[in-house]
Amino acid sequence: MALPVLYSLRNCPYAMRARIAIYKSKQMIELRDVVLKDKPAEMLIASPKGTVPTLVLSADGQTQKVIDESLDVMLWALRESDPDNLLRTKMPQGDTVQQSSAQLTEILGLVSGFDHEFKGLLEAYKCAKRYHETNLHECRQACEVYIQDLEKRLSSHAYLIDDQESLADIAILPFIRQFAKVERHWYLQSPYPQLKQWLNKYLQSPMFNKVMTKYPLWKTNQSKVKFGNLTKF
Repeated sequence: MALPVLYSLRNCPYAMRARIAIYKSKQMIELRDVVLKDKPAEMLIASPKGTVPTLVLSADGQTQKVIDESLDVMLWALRESDPDNLLRTKMPQGDTVQQSSAQLTEILGLVSGFDHEFKGLLEAYKCAKRYHETNLHECRQACEVYIQDLEKRLSSHAYLIDDQESLADIAILPFIRQFAKVERHWYLQSPYPQLKQWLNKYLQSPMFNKVMTKYPLWKTNQSKVKFGNLTKF
């Protein structure tokens, strides 16, 4: 069976979280690292939108299904295989289907807030720093509303939802990584010890090193770069 193909960009937060979910799902895909200034024709044929991540699934050798939103790629991967129960579909004894569904709703709600609200504030913060704008402090404070919520959550349990890792952690992780880099000295002195511990645990993990491995840029007819775990194929 042909492997799914993932067009990716190493440092893009959206592509990063897609790779993390695929790694966590213990599946194998063909990874094609690209640069957006020189998008491969094969990628644009699959998805004219031309963004990463783009996941191409071969349905029957002729037709293709394409997923070109990072959260949808994550959900696809974990619905195929979720050994760590990141979607909370495996219910502890005594829990109901409604309780499991409520947890997933909470997870997706938290991710949505970071995707549609925090990410825009983070971009404004990065721009203020890059271009030495006078509103840097205000931009950081706007981001801190969301950072403070995460700190509160992590003061109550080990991960963002409870004491077990969930989709929320790996979906939000790349954005917090970016936030931590904007004003590095300020961040290291910031009053968010639980968040810093949570982030460091990920950044120093073997999983993150694997996900962030640098591969040669993909070219037509080159050898396949396999990523993930072969056990499902």
